Amino acid sequence: MTVRVGVVGVGNISPIYLQAPRRSPNLEVTAVGDLDLDRARARAEEFGVPLALPLGELLASDEVDVVLNLTVPAAHADVSLAALAAGKHVYSEKPLATDLSAGRAVLDLARGRSLRVGCAPDTFLGAGLQTARKALDDGLIGEPVAASAFMLGHGPERWHPNPDFFYQPGAGPMFDMGPYYLTALVNMLGPVRRVAASARASFPERVAGEDPSGRRFPVSTPTHVACTLDFDAGPVATLVTSFDVWASELPRIEIYGTEGTLSLPDPNTFGGPVRVRRMLTDDWETLPLTHPHEDNSRGIGLADMALALAEGRAHRASGELALHVLEVMHATLVSGEQGRHLDIETRPARPAALPATLPAAPSDSETREVTP
Repeated sequence: MTVRVGVVGVGNISPIYLQAPRRSPNLEVTAVGDLDLDRARARAEEFGVPLALPLGELLASDEVDVVLNLTVPAAHADVSLAALAAGKHVYSEKPLATDLSAGRAVLDLARGRSLRVGCAPDTFLGAGLQTARKALDDGLIGEPVAASAFMLGHGPERWHPNPDFFYQPGAGPMFDMGPYYLTALVNMLGPVRRVAASARASFPERVAGEDPSGRRFPVSTPTHVACTLDFDAGPVATLVTSFDVWASELPRIEIYGTEGTLSLPDPNTFGGPVRVRRMLTDDWETLPLTHPHEDNSRGIGLADMALALAEGRAHRASGELALHVLEVMHATLVSGEQGRHLDIETRPARPAALPATLPAAPSDSETREVTP
């Protein structure tokens, strides 16, 4: 079964998604759309896409089964709601929405119309994090008891051409980078039960570019968020996301078990390394990667959703998972304002692990291998 994809938004991230059909023959990009129709036409020509259409025509097209929503975060919910209203399945870039109520509205509409919602990040389906998941599920470090995760940097304003939106509500380090870390943690440990956090905006203004005398713009959202996550399964995790740190030697993600420690790779990548240090040993061991997709493979979550549609099973990079991550991110900021624990209402299923035998580009005859 081939699923026809219409791409909305052809900005900087679109090329890697437009390459997805080369790795996944169950996908075919049939249309692209953008506010700038000339830019859409250029992308269509670059990648051999048959149609370049305004949004309304793309959503109404009989040549589109799934809308791939690559718009800016503030538009994610509106575009996804419009696509669902037009009878299309949706796969969105992260976050699902910038507002929790809007995220819930997307899922409610999808359920009411028996449509699928998928959402990035799908890096947790890559070789590194799936190898770590297998090691954890195989009991390599015993029972997980705790975890730590750190995303520490000094923000994108020195290199991004338009960095202002990173410092407005719905962005900041938690909403921009938090989805990678939280999705990885939920993949490893299951859903979060409650959250407590502290947050601050350390600098009232930022400077665009590398020149200290460059254009200044205001900061309107926390830029350093430190939180504690209690998981349903029992582990307690520390998560810190920051745009206020010049340098750090802290690990990206570590899982602490009763029989050892598992060190995970950067969750914004698909590869390794994955390392383990077992109890009563003096050295770290690098594990061989057990799964495919070491390179930049954005779009494998969409491919898995397409296969799931054909097989009638749950897809892994699901809207339910993305809504849970959105609720946790929202709760960190509210907790920081109110100074109290917040319970998390959503409870997505822990995504099914990928089998190690999954081919890099499954054909229709091989799709049974990805069935949980």
